[in-house]
Amino acid sequence: MLDQGTILEKLKQGAKTYLRPLHCRSLTSGRSDSEFELSLRLSATEVEAFLCTQSELQKILALPLPCSRLRGQLENCLSPVTSWASLDLSHPTIMGIVNVTPDSFSDGGDFAAAQTAVDHGIKLSSEGAAILDVGGESTRPGASKPTEAEEIKRVKSVVSQLSALGYLVSIDTRRTKVMKAAVNAGAQIINDVSALQGDDQSLDYVATSQLPVVLMHMQGTPETMQEAPSYNNVVLDVYDFLEQRIQCCLDAGLPREKIAIDPGIGFGKTIDHNLSLINNLSTFQGLGCAILMGLSRKGFIGKLGDAGEAKDRIPGTIAANLESIRQGANILRVHDVKENLQAWKILNALESNSF
Repeated sequence: MLDQGTILEKLKQGAKTYLRPLHCRSLTSGRSDSEFELSLRLSATEVEAFLCTQSELQKILALPLPCSRLRGQLENCLSPVTSWASLDLSHPTIMGIVNVTPDSFSDGGDFAAAQTAVDHGIKLSSEGAAILDVGGESTRPGASKPTEAEEIKRVKSVVSQLSALGYLVSIDTRRTKVMKAAVNAGAQIINDVSALQGDDQSLDYVATSQLPVVLMHMQGTPETMQEAPSYNNVVLDVYDFLEQRIQCCLDAGLPREKIAIDPGIGFGKTIDHNLSLINNLSTFQGLGCAILMGLSRKGFIGKLGDAGEAKDRIPGTIAANLESIRQGANILRVHDVKENLQAWKILNALESNSF
């Protein structure tokens, strides 16, 4: 039986709540009493978790306690996000990666020429990508920044050509001037690894333009992020960061329905940190925003799967993406669109089959 007394006492002491749905994606609908893990955090290191049902949570919420945070988390978990950036998120959506860089970790130099990048974007779209994510800066561990002028030069023509062809294009950048140049060229989404902290103008720009945005968590910078990643509790620490950045956007006038979040797999995280975030990804449903996962071909997959070359990590990427979908991911940012989309279609068919 749920230890309601302990929970109530911790709530009275001001414990922060975190709610993790324990049901799989295929079981989301039709469950009369969904199960959750409720974590209560009194300090950075003091966390206690409880298993509870939806009806037990409702009893707690009926008590005269300050539970607005928990109430909002439960409502968000029970009402999954179904649209973002005019896209239907009732099923997973694919974001195809178009790196216009000479030094990205997986395909650096492969599509550095503008026309080659455009052709690659067209190919990814033909394979099923709903979004084409164009980036002109490598954010691999240890990477250094190009100049703003160089980054704009790399992406502007590619964004312009793909947008003119009718594709939905996002710009992957942490600089306001690059955002503006790309949006003027036709980009309709901002994907920022710094969660709009790259400079002091990006938050106001995105809020004023009312563009859909992806806020990602990163500990440190690409130059330093993998030197010594450290967290008190990686899932709750990342959650708190994203919650704070969402609130900054709301305060600036950008509505929640325009915000997607990304826990930043590989960005200032160890292998264990990455695995914890994937295994507990459903916790982030409590934030009420679309969830994007960008783990394609990343280093932790290579280390766990004995794949030194990034292009040999497709099977591991698919495995991690399927678990992310099961945990509630809405958007998958990938290099290999056709393979990941096929895997999801098979998973969906298996889950839909009943007797």
